[in-house]
Amino acid sequence: MKQAKAAPQMEVTGYRRPFPGTQPGYLFPTYAATVKRAPTQPLVILPHTLSELTGPVFGHDEVLPGDHDLTRQHKGAPIGERIIVSGRVLDQNARPVPHTLVEIWQANSAGRYPHKVDQHDAPMDPNFTGAGRCLTDAEGRYRFVTIRPGEYPWGNHYNAWRPAHIHFSLFGPAFATRLVTQMYFPGDPLLAYDPMYNCVPDERARQRLISTLDWESTMPQIALGYRFDIILRGAEETPMQTKR
Repeated sequence: MKQAKAAPQMEVTGYRRPFPGTQPGYLFPTYAATVKRAPTQPLVILPHTLSELTGPVFGHDEVLPGDHDLTRQHKGAPIGERIIVSGRVLDQNARPVPHTLVEIWQANSAGRYPHKVDQHDAPMDPNFTGAGRCLTDAEGRYRFVTIRPGEYPWGNHYNAWRPAHIHFSLFGPAFATRLVTQMYFPGDPLLAYDPMYNCVPDERARQRLISTLDWESTMPQIALGYRFDIILRGAEETPMQTKR
């Protein structure tokens, strides 16, 4: 009787740890929220087994063709400066990361989120929800059409204002691979005063959070373009709000 062959084993590669200095620490006292939420005990490291590395996936079957355009989600056009935000998701060797779910959320042009917790004294925009999603293509490219978000006050310290920014979420092959970051705009004077931006130790890493004006994606008489590439590993890794 022939002996049955064993099923081939899938190779499991663990997550790479962040390159030193590129990621914010858990505790940054001038960013007040970290004082309360920074861990006081040693972290429990997530096991890097097949289950954690390959699933479950999330949201890919729910991405609709128009989800990337935040200016066409309602009956009317939102108020504010229309912009195009695009770029590529790359690995540490500058190779594209295809078919990755990219989500964004942001304040409206007056600096207000459509959420009951946001009580900023600024107008709501009934034609702007402030959230979108898309999948990267075979070359790792993504593209969103939106409006430039406004600055807003926050209670971190006296006279604290957040710079204009857009939140990014990237889902890899599993829940455990989700990464969250923020994109800022070039020349914003509030960056020098923002502890959330400045909690990244390395100056060059902080600069990678700032988009660049992009004439290639700019649409004449319609919208300025901004480029924001996201690098997932290595010395040029984009700073993230979640650590692996």
